[in-house]
Amino acid sequence: MTDTNRTDLLAEAFEAQRDRLSAVAYRVLGSHADAEDVVQEAWMRLARQDATTIANLAGWLTTVVGRISLDVLRSRQTRPEASYGDGLSELVITVDDSAEPEETVSLADSVGLALLVVLDALGPSERLTFVLHDLFGVPFAEIGQILGKSADATKMIASRARRKVRATERPTIVGREQRQVIKAFRAATTGGDFEALLRVLDPDVRLTVDTPNGVVVTLGATAVASGARMVSGAVARHRAVLVNGLPGYVSWREDGTPLSIISFTVADGRIAAIAIVADPARLASMHLPDPA
Repeated sequence: MTDTNRTDLLAEAFEAQRDRLSAVAYRVLGSHADAEDVVQEAWMRLARQDATTIANLAGWLTTVVGRISLDVLRSRQTRPEASYGDGLSELVITVDDSAEPEETVSLADSVGLALLVVLDALGPSERLTFVLHDLFGVPFAEIGQILGKSADATKMIASRARRKVRATERPTIVGREQRQVIKAFRAATTGGDFEALLRVLDPDVRLTVDTPNGVVVTLGATAVASGARMVSGAVARHRAVLVNGLPGYVSWREDGTPLSIISFTVADGRIAAIAIVADPARLASMHLPDPA
């Protein structure tokens, strides 16, 4: 077999694994762009490897993707804003005209996005272990090799991660109740009603705003409510939309240029997370509905 044929076969085998590897990297990192980079780096490492020494290609690639992803997670600890940089990078925006959008929205998409919010509460080792074992069934022994720990130590990390997930995870309100929460937020924002905003926001709400100067993260109901009152007069028109399956709206200025895309995560009757795209360049590149 020629080197060219061998390379072609290796590339074909890798492509058969690409979707799964991308899913693993995205769940670990919460960023499509970072996941693509990780998968590409895995291919480059495979291309430099003697494939005849790899007994289990799928397992080898999963290990490589896990190690690279872990490095990315750890690098974010010195750059906290990096964790949020891709929160709304892959937006699918549809007009929310139905009475019960949950009937037409993929439940898997909504659950997947909610889970990424929960996973942000985990440390790098916890997040990697939880994703690889609980979501993709990778054995603890293999995960331990990535972390440089024993299988028993890895099991303990997984147990700790599950406890944090259970403590952080909140059931999502659906349908009419969810809309009512967001409607109350809009009314309080428009009216500059600080107390009403505090009532509708979870005490630990997280606001993520993608601006021309980078991603800005605000934590806590008091800080988020203060910021919401400051921008209450900037919106001229808005339209209810679904942002990757999450309820939200698009806002426009008086001159018709888009001001922002906002999506909400609602839990236990309050808004637990708000994600906003306010970067004009990104807004201009998106396919948005016409103003209502």
